[in-house]
Amino acid sequence: MEKHSIHRPAESKRLSPDPDIHESAHILHSTFGFWTSVGPGNQIIESDIGDYTYTMDDVTINYTEVGKYTSIASHVCINPVDHPMERVTQHHMTYRRRDYGFAATDDEAIFNRRRGNRVTIGHDVWIGHGAIIMKGVHIGTGAVIGSGAIVTKDVEPYAIVVGVTAKPVRKRFSEDVVAKLLQIAWWDWPREVIQERFEELNDTASFIRKYWV
Repeated sequence: MEKHSIHRPAESKRLSPDPDIHESAHILHSTFGFWTSVGPGNQIIESDIGDYTYTMDDVTINYTEVGKYTSIASHVCINPVDHPMERVTQHHMTYRRRDYGFAATDDEAIFNRRRGNRVTIGHDVWIGHGAIIMKGVHIGTGAVIGSGAIVTKDVEPYAIVVGVTAKPVRKRFSEDVVAKLLQIAWWDWPREVIQERFEELNDTASFIRKYWV
């Protein structure tokens, strides 16, 4: 029997200033900027997501500050929560006590400890498929986190890190270009300015010549 190849590309969804959050996403005490998009199966807890940042499917984000224009691929986990290894048992019955009928209240000390180890992610960061960013880590603006990387230490602006545990392989640009881009800070431009200069975002050299002062 002859086989037929079928290609049905998904129709892209027109975004708007209002956050586009998939109906299957679980969101708790979090904020979202303009033109943001949250994919299916996401879990986002006590986090702040900057303008234009988007997540693909099955992303977990806990206790994190995410900048603007950040791209988060599927199955990324940011700030996976820890368990109390110092206790006799690590099981969450000792702090999610209400669920198991052991107490009328939960152990807020554990949750406050988690809140105290927030992750911060800069602007225009690309986080590849399946990457894990551990608690307390800071990811600099413009950085690239390779697919499957486990990030346990801070990442410098515009650095590319890969591996387990993640290590830097190079910078996207020279130190001079990085310094100029950080000074220009195009991610803080109003939308009208972005629209006016949109095509210029494709040529780094001419962009810097024109807008670095």
